[in-house]
Amino acid sequence: MRAVTREGLPPYLSISPDTALAELGDPTTTHDFANIAEACARGRADLASRGLQEGGQKTLRLFSTWEITKYLIPVAPAHFRRVLKSNPDLPQGSSETEGGAKWFTLDEVLRLRVYFASEGSKAKEYRPYRPATIPAKMVAVANFKGGVGKTSTCAHLAMSAALDGYKVLVIDLDSQGSMTSIFGGKVTDEWQTVFPLLARHYASHLRRENQGRIDRGEAPHPIDDTLAEALKTSSRDLIQSTHWPNIDLIGAQLNLYWAEFQIPVWRMQGRSWKLWDALSDTLAEDGVLDDYDIVFLDTPPALGYLTINGLSASDILLVPMGASFLEFDSTGRFFDMLHSTFQSIEEGENMAARALGREEMAFEWDAVRTLITRYDGSQQAELAGLMQAYLGPTLSPHWQGFTALIGQAGEQVSGIYEADYRDFNRETYVRGRETFDATYAAFKRLLVGIWRREELEQQADGPAEPQASL
Repeated sequence: MRAVTREGLPPYLSISPDTALAELGDPTTTHDFANIAEACARGRADLASRGLQEGGQKTLRLFSTWEITKYLIPVAPAHFRRVLKSNPDLPQGSSETEGGAKWFTLDEVLRLRVYFASEGSKAKEYRPYRPATIPAKMVAVANFKGGVGKTSTCAHLAMSAALDGYKVLVIDLDSQGSMTSIFGGKVTDEWQTVFPLLARHYASHLRRENQGRIDRGEAPHPIDDTLAEALKTSSRDLIQSTHWPNIDLIGAQLNLYWAEFQIPVWRMQGRSWKLWDALSDTLAEDGVLDDYDIVFLDTPPALGYLTINGLSASDILLVPMGASFLEFDSTGRFFDMLHSTFQSIEEGENMAARALGREEMAFEWDAVRTLITRYDGSQQAELAGLMQAYLGPTLSPHWQGFTALIGQAGEQVSGIYEADYRDFNRETYVRGRETFDATYAAFKRLLVGIWRREELEQQADGPAEPQASL
């Protein structure tokens, strides 16, 4: 609605002080923050509960024969139906009406994919490429500018990978917990987040350091109740299932932010503690990387200790940004800060390493890519082209377009792949999926290329266990 004032003046002129005072209300106190937060919590619970099953859990929609044969299992619909008819032991799906279209759960789709992989054409990719002897790849999605689509990009890549047949773990490192909400996670306090894993890593370091102090006749540093409890915690204690059969979650909630204050205290007490290795070391120690194909890390919109842990643990770094000057500028500063931070860590560690005659360390990522999100070709083509020219191969060649499907799906606590295409015009659904499918395809090319490189390196190093694809 267009604001109109007397004599056609702009709305910010001729504001009556008395009228403004009458509209102002009382001053805000600290207690009022609690009231606002409570109102948001009630509204959030209301929105999140819509469409949930009776137990309050999120459910994943069903997938039709059309959708399965178009996007998930590369066979003709007629052949798909013939295979089901010839194999009554396979999932047969369900119909909403007598003789109507068949609909399948994702778990049933995954079982059907296994069957087609073993019995179908060997020339088709029924199951995604994955060398068996290489651990899961960890993927961090990061940028310290908010509103660039960081969490939604991470969530949709996780969903894409799950639909493709990969086993996925999502770790929410952002105390806002948006990723946790998307996957229906229930997190009551920081002890159900990654916090105890970081505490455990420090406690283990402290325990080793104390043994050295005892051997030298010095008094050990105390291990408080928090650290003692963390030593009992395993990564698997924190992992929860989601409404996706092949996506698990380590969630986050507000108390996780306490780690940003606690970690520097531990660092001051134990200066030789390698805090940047805390997350990767504990996940590897617990065998988590053997249980999954891909681990996605959703990081906070700041370069704090949690983000540093996520970035240093990752094999692939993805940096979403919009096609605007401010986001391009901010992303450049983000990379500048990454350089300063990790170079500082390397210099500090290597100074000691050289003095002790040890091998120097260096951070390395298999691939780093920026990607343009929410792209509007009618307004941003020139700027996106300029960004591509300057960033070259660092910027993904696919620019993720903004469509009506993205806007409508964003109104719900769900992802685009969770949307029932019957709620949209089918052409809108197909067009909306195309841009996210292309984003995933660009990511998968990175992933497959990295796995293949490591597979060839293993073969060159000598005989290895037989390779297999999941």
